[in-house]
Amino acid sequence: MLKEKLNRINIILASGSPRRQQFFKEMDLHYTIRLKEIEEIYPEHLQAEQITNFLAELKANAFENELKENDILVTSDTIVWLNGKALGKPKNYSEAFTMLQELANKTHEVITSVCLKSTEKTEVFHCVTKVTFSELSDEAIRYYLENYKPFDKAGSYGIQDWIGLIGISKIEGSYTNVVGLPTEMLFQKLMNYAETN
Repeated sequence: MLKEKLNRINIILASGSPRRQQFFKEMDLHYTIRLKEIEEIYPEHLQAEQITNFLAELKANAFENELKENDILVTSDTIVWLNGKALGKPKNYSEAFTMLQELANKTHEVITSVCLKSTEKTEVFHCVTKVTFSELSDEAIRYYLENYKPFDKAGSYGIQDWIGLIGISKIEGSYTNVVGLPTEMLFQKLMNYAETN
């Protein structure tokens, strides 16, 4: 369906995340992957979705002069937001352990921003999902970190992993957003793009 509507458009996914790449496959999109190393640094005064909006656009701007007329570039960024603080990807085991201890028995927000960039325009949108963890024992956290090594994930966890099955008691909003990409929002935006181009 979407593939036919977008057959004149070259979708470029600028993400090394296997989960985002899998979503694109499952959404039946024809796309190519193009990666650039970006230093993900943002101004300290930014809060919540301002951070992910900034970083998603930063990643897209790295391709500024490389896009052709029928290209649409997709970049994104995800953070876990807890008590006014952004939890990104952990630097090591110890940091991951501390993050999961902080998330236990609390509700946090998972925020993902997506940037769509073409030669004509740049559009950024975001999605927020509330996730509640039940109590997590130190033993369960250690087991998860040692067996699943979630060090490439914001907040040190993947909802689709073991920890999501045994530790998450409630979710309000988009599940795919927590995995790393709000697919339903992206689908609508791409449909709109196809209809206006």
